[in-house]
Amino acid sequence: MTSPPRDIYLNNAATTWPKPERVIDAVQAHLHRLPGESGRSTDELTVDPVQEARETVSEFLGCKEPDHLIFTSGATQSLNMLIHGFAAGQEDMFHVITTDLDHNSVLRPLTTLADNNRIEVSVIPSRDGYIHSSDIISAIRDDTRLFVINQGSNVLGTVQNIHEIHSALKRADLFMIVDGSQTAGQIPVDLSRLGADAFVFTGHKYLFGMPGIGGFWIRDPDVVQPIIQGGTGTNSANLRQPSILPERYEAGTPNYPGIVSLEAGISYLREIGNSRIADHQRKCIDAFYDPLKDSDQIIKYHPTPDIPVFPVNIKGMDPDTAGFVIRTTYGIITRTGLHCAPLIHARITDGKGCVRLSPSILTDPSDCRFAGEVLASLGDQVQSAGTTSKASQ
Repeated sequence: MTSPPRDIYLNNAATTWPKPERVIDAVQAHLHRLPGESGRSTDELTVDPVQEARETVSEFLGCKEPDHLIFTSGATQSLNMLIHGFAAGQEDMFHVITTDLDHNSVLRPLTTLADNNRIEVSVIPSRDGYIHSSDIISAIRDDTRLFVINQGSNVLGTVQNIHEIHSALKRADLFMIVDGSQTAGQIPVDLSRLGADAFVFTGHKYLFGMPGIGGFWIRDPDVVQPIIQGGTGTNSANLRQPSILPERYEAGTPNYPGIVSLEAGISYLREIGNSRIADHQRKCIDAFYDPLKDSDQIIKYHPTPDIPVFPVNIKGMDPDTAGFVIRTTYGIITRTGLHCAPLIHARITDGKGCVRLSPSILTDPSDCRFAGEVLASLGDQVQSAGTTSKASQ
């Protein structure tokens, strides 16, 4: 095993890199154009990139009504708008259910509302990385109004069966928000069949857009109040936020370069196709874990993921040190720590965190194998050093 003469980027669950060339080209071409903005410019000949992208993203996600597809700065803003906007429409204190797999983009808004005595929160513990609908049903109370769930875990790589969960919860009058930050672009998403009341996506991960773009889809906008008000370029004499979609939730100048990048990224994914993406994911998963299958020194927290997210630790080495060594010695870029998902880490790593490796469709499976070999070798070295140290005592 020799170190490659280049960096190996395995932190795609945070932000995908590299971006497809068509994404870079599309953004550059947009920035060279006149800044025509719908409702904000006399340049009526300019094609509206926002509406074009809205239709593209809607079709990709199976959204039948493009105006129900809202652009934001990303998943964090989307989740805050949905959670706080839902709470704003509730007169009385109410109960919320979420899971231990969820991200701080969910947990912190909920904690803020709980601190302000607006809600009470129940957290469903996962079982081997999965949420069971029976556990959700057991947690439902008379005052339960909201359920927020992570479709794909950014720590374990497990994917929840949202359609099955929705079917099990049909009798309960719950507004269900699904965080698809890790799944949009990784698995097929069909909002017309998913069963969610709102679905959140981000552009800078597996949709291959640039940072600062994302959004959400909402079935019934009357349930969620707009918590951000401002200019929309329409009906400017009205001092109240418009009630029609998408203006109800889209205040301020859109992120045009980001929206353009998102459309180009989806164009790239459509060209590849779901079957090729799934096949590549399986190759990356197998390539990474194959060198580790006989290693007792590597803690593998979920070696059979649904999407390629690899959480590991080396026995006898803290994750930050491990991440530093494999970066500086072998050129492998990962992410260490709690990955903004403290509840699942409290269960699986006692809150110490781990090393997370995550490829994308643009990652060569051989790089995943190399990373697995590096970890196996480091595990052997740590074990050998420990044995030598004990023998010398």
